[in-house]
Amino acid sequence: MCYDNSELLKNYVHAYQATGDEFFAGVARDIIRWMEEWLSDRAHGGFYASQDADYSMDDDGDYFTWTLAETKAALAEHEAAVATLYYDIEEAGDMHHNPAKNVLHIQNSVEQIARRLNIPEARAGALLTAAQNKMYAARLLRPTPYVDKTVYAGWNAMCVSAYLKAAKVLDLAPAHHFALRSLDRLLSEGWNAERGMRHVIAYSETLSGLSSNPRAERREISGVLDDYAFAVIACLDAYEATADLSYFRFARAIADAMVAGFYDPRDGGFFDTREAASNKQNALGILGTRRKPFQDSPTPAGNSAAAIALLRLHGYANDESYRDKAEQTLELYAGIAAQHGIFAATYGLAVARFFQPHTQVVVVGNDEAATALYRAATRPLGLNTAVLRLDAGKVVAQNLPPALAETIPNLPALTERRSFAVVCSGFACQPPIFDEEELARALGSRARPAA
Repeated sequence: MCYDNSELLKNYVHAYQATGDEFFAGVARDIIRWMEEWLSDRAHGGFYASQDADYSMDDDGDYFTWTLAETKAALAEHEAAVATLYYDIEEAGDMHHNPAKNVLHIQNSVEQIARRLNIPEARAGALLTAAQNKMYAARLLRPTPYVDKTVYAGWNAMCVSAYLKAAKVLDLAPAHHFALRSLDRLLSEGWNAERGMRHVIAYSETLSGLSSNPRAERREISGVLDDYAFAVIACLDAYEATADLSYFRFARAIADAMVAGFYDPRDGGFFDTREAASNKQNALGILGTRRKPFQDSPTPAGNSAAAIALLRLHGYANDESYRDKAEQTLELYAGIAAQHGIFAATYGLAVARFFQPHTQVVVVGNDEAATALYRAATRPLGLNTAVLRLDAGKVVAQNLPPALAETIPNLPALTERRSFAVVCSGFACQPPIFDEEELARALGSRARPAA
């Protein structure tokens, strides 16, 4: 599922930020590599919904799993020796329908394998790379599970946010560009200020190559709460990644539509769907009942995501109505959130964001010093810290959201013709910082070297 991979991508990027361990960065890059090959519409932008785990009723993951015999058939002897140790491929596997099939997972590091086989670590690494390439080529010859190419608004917004996060932390320019291209498609094809957000941007085709419904291409389904909340967050992520104010304006417009269509002004919180246009019985019966989702299952809960979106908007717009509605939403669930354990994780993040002052790190400049400052701000893990980079020649109120427009253009440091960073929190900005190590200390973390 694309939403599983979007959230895993975020988690691995966060793990890299928290630890500096290149292993996590490598996994994040591999997630992007797989999504680019299988779940991305390279021609138009956008992310497909999913790839099946199997290709027939008699299959149970055969495409992705390996027997020891299949591994040895695809590889040279020394390559197989390394690959079987790395992926723990043995005669006895893991699958109930075929006990010889192994689910690949990393059992031993390259360093451990090199010691065990008594070969140089560089040689073990080269053999592993060769094995991976050959196994991948062999896997492509197998019957391939179907890819559902439906483009859903909310799931695409989640992928856009994950890509932008990874691109910023890991310096992945192609991921940055594809995320923005995908968001632009979402906004152009999925959003209309009068109609609202569409739930589906594009429909997939069936295995036969024909549309599963001849009218599907013309059928419009109204967006649900998740579509709006995740789209707001994606637009804010895009603004922070580009400093393009149009994304902030989209975020605010979509958030206002979300409040108008889904917010409960009497009891607080957001319903998952809009109120029906008439009082007629919904054709779906009880399935059409409006709910206020707070539990993460399988994606981050709509109410928690909506609260995060509003709190982030408040930090830029200084509009207390956003914070008030977020607070009322969080209060609605406060009494029972603990009962849901990890399924209330997004709610916990929203509560933490509510109680911690919103923080923006604004880096001004275009030279290497500005790049170093930007890296120092983005590398540490700060879930409530936004980082923006601005061109010194374009720092004017018209190019900034309201809260920053009141402070940034008036900074005396703009006249010094030196790159600098300024940390703003709670609508107040600290003195400019010109040194990356000082910035790292100000953010309460240690600077790490670039990847």
